Amino acid sequence: MFDEIVAEIAADPLVVGIVLTGSHARGTATAHSDIDLCVVTTGERPRKRTRHVDEFACTPARLADTSDIWGRYAFRGARILLDHGGVQELVDKQATPTAEEARRWSREGLDGYANFLYRAAKSRRDGHVTAAALDEAESVSWLLLTIFALHGRVRPYNKYLRWELETFPLGEPWADLPERALREPAALFPHVERLARERGHGDVLDEWGDDLQLMRQPPGPA
Repeated sequence: MFDEIVAEIAADPLVVGIVLTGSHARGTATAHSDIDLCVVTTGERPRKRTRHVDEFACTPARLADTSDIWGRYAFRGARILLDHGGVQELVDKQATPTAEEARRWSREGLDGYANFLYRAAKSRRDGHVTAAALDEAESVSWLLLTIFALHGRVRPYNKYLRWELETFPLGEPWADLPERALREPAALFPHVERLARERGHGDVLDEWGDDLQLMRQPPGPA
C-alpha cells in the first residue's frame, strides 16, 4: 500500500517532492501509526486523511517558511522520498534552527521558564500548594524549549522526546529529562542556569534581581 501511494503521488507532474515524517520516518511506528506524508507541489492538492495515511500538501514557498516554530519539529528525522530539486535543503532548514533563531528561542524560553518558577516559588512560600504545582506544570513547556534551543535544536514533540534524546543525546544531566521535567521541573533550574550562562544568556536571569534567589531554592515537599 505504501509503495502504491507514493507512486500515485509521484505521477503527478506538479509534485516536486515527497517527505515522509512522523513515526514511520523515525522508526517508532506501532500498529496504530498512520503514514504521514508531506507532498511538495506547485499546484493544488486536497488533504487526504484516512485511518492509514495522512497526506498534506504544501508549496515550496510554504515549506521554506520557518516562522511556525511548533510545526518545524515535524521535519526532524524526516525521510525524503522524492526530490526534484531543493526539497532536502528546505527540510533541513525546517529541522535545524539558525544560530540567531536558537539564540532568540533560548532567551524567550529562559525568561518564560524563570517567570513560572518565580510564580511557583511565591505560591509555595505563601502556602498555595495547588497554584505552585500548576505554575510548575506550565513551566515545563518553557523548560523544554530552553534546553533544546540552548543546544541549537528545535524542541521535540513530547511523543518524540525520548526518541530525540536516544538518537541525538544531549549528555548529562539531560538523559532522564522527560521524567525529571514531569516530576521536578523546578529542580532542573541550577542546570539550566549554568548552561544559559555558559551560552551567554546570564543577563536574562540577572534582570530578575533578588527574585532569582527564590528560583534557586529547591522546592519543598508538596
